[in-house]
Amino acid sequence: MNFAEGEVLLINKPLTWTSFDVVNKLRYAITKKLGNRIKVGHAGTLDPLATGLLIICTGKMTKRIDEFTGMDKEYTGTFFMGATTPTYDSEMEPDATFPIEHIDEQLLKEARLKFMGVIQQMPPIYSAIKIDGKTAYAQARKGKEVELKTRTIEIKEFELTRMDLPEVDFRVVCSKGTYIRSLAFDFGKALNSGAYLKSLCRTKIGEFDLKNALTVEECVSKINATNFTN
Repeated sequence: MNFAEGEVLLINKPLTWTSFDVVNKLRYAITKKLGNRIKVGHAGTLDPLATGLLIICTGKMTKRIDEFTGMDKEYTGTFFMGATTPTYDSEMEPDATFPIEHIDEQLLKEARLKFMGVIQQMPPIYSAIKIDGKTAYAQARKGKEVELKTRTIEIKEFELTRMDLPEVDFRVVCSKGTYIRSLAFDFGKALNSGAYLKSLCRTKIGEFDLKNALTVEECVSKINATNFTN
């Protein structure tokens, strides 16, 4: 392997780690092994509470990060019905509760259809979107009012794989820029209730598959055990 010329590493990001935590861990391992610093970056952020496929690029392959980021993504996870949180996921405690007694399997399937295709989506205020050079979540955490604009996204596949209220499992294939947290929030509203994202795993990026990914520890061990060139 040649890290300077460029490598593409598939990593299964662990829960609570940021995407940059993974980058920093692997950059440190590569630098320590080679004795010199190599450019390392990731292609598409995963939230700390999400797990799954993260593409790490090194050296000249970092020039392809935008290409990888632009690929369609596949996710699986769980919506929790009947409550919302400020972050649209389980990072914060629920700030409101809603009835779910009226929700049945037929209603869930009808609501799903409303999100198929090209739609407008409002990103969460607790997101990494930049506003005047500052991230939206940094301003939101300071209690400042955050104004975001809707964005055009495409939901190509949206399957409900388990419906056991208050939990609903799903599989989604979507375009770049889609926030599954926002999908959870909007899905709850479409059911005249509320919902937040309880768990999320990214399973595919384009043709790259989580099944072929290494854990961070496995990747570090591979780096340490192999004679690489720089």
